[in-house]
Amino acid sequence: MNDDHYMQMALDLARKGQGFTSPNPLVGAVVVNDDRVVGKGFHMAAGKAHAEVNAIDDAGDRSRGATLYVTLEPCNHEGRTPPCTEKILQSGLKRVVVAMEDPNPDVKGGGIAYLRDRHVQVCVGVCRETAERMNESFIKFIRTRRPFVIVKCAATLDGQIATKTGDSRWVSGPEARRFVHQLRHAVDAVMVGIGTVKADDPSLTVRLSGADGAVEGKDPRRVVLDANLSISENANILRLASESDTILVVAGHKSGKEFNSKKTALEKKGVKVISSPGENGLIDLDILMDQLGAMGITSLLVEGGGRVIASAFQAGIVDKINFFYAPKILGGNDGVPICSGNGPALMNQCIRVRDIRVQRFGDDIMIEGYAGEPG
Repeated sequence: MNDDHYMQMALDLARKGQGFTSPNPLVGAVVVNDDRVVGKGFHMAAGKAHAEVNAIDDAGDRSRGATLYVTLEPCNHEGRTPPCTEKILQSGLKRVVVAMEDPNPDVKGGGIAYLRDRHVQVCVGVCRETAERMNESFIKFIRTRRPFVIVKCAATLDGQIATKTGDSRWVSGPEARRFVHQLRHAVDAVMVGIGTVKADDPSLTVRLSGADGAVEGKDPRRVVLDANLSISENANILRLASESDTILVVAGHKSGKEFNSKKTALEKKGVKVISSPGENGLIDLDILMDQLGAMGITSLLVEGGGRVIASAFQAGIVDKINFFYAPKILGGNDGVPICSGNGPALMNQCIRVRDIRVQRFGDDIMIEGYAGEPG
């Protein structure tokens, strides 16, 4: 029996839940009997049946004596749904192959031990790296209660995200932009600065078309860093027909008649206004991550502009980058750089990016990697 092959099938199933399962992880499961797939399932959304339950129900009586492949350790605790370990025992499965242990320190290993104690064979670690990468947001959030932060930008080959007039439409091509919409669909929230809102008037929604032309995908929550609550009440981001809300982050404890009046008017429109420590017009992003985590935001896509991206790196909150480079050169130094503001004095103080992957989208190149420590 090819464990890697069947686990890969389970991983492919898990990805079907992308964008819909938060704050739960992506999980897929496959039931195999006599080297034949007899049941499939994946976790579709928080509160709905877990992948193991769906796969076992799909297999029915064919689960007896079979092997279950599941991308995450089966739960052994009562949550919104009953423990999956009991379902496994009731089904008569004789073997369970698990890609990765549950990263929750309160329950890690409990499901595996419970099954082994009841004479079910359990194999752990098949396709572990792929499973962990797929659930990297869940892993960080469950351990820290802070969102997994991705910085995305689209730049020219000479490192600029807009011209001197602020024009940035479009740096990258349609293939790259579609991938960005897939990123938005996958995360809980997307964050920009007020400068980007004023310059581009973005909607920050997901615009993905299915095979039939219908719009598909889930809008992320929209976070705008607006220290002084200077956003126009006519901004696109405040007038969307979207199920996801907009969160405006102001610096410190703002007050005053004009401020309070505008805040009240925005909140009546369904906009959430929160205060976060900050000074000199900048929000303390490290503290903000704790606030967003407390709001249930497990993953955050930072889209800019240059000042916000630089602040995110300087605050040490960035986990991952997706940098797109288009085959274009502005040929000057008066545009908008990827990062604005003061950088380090020495090259050995740069932030190191590890586990690099390079992917092509049309004529654009995307560099993906994980932000490490300076040095």
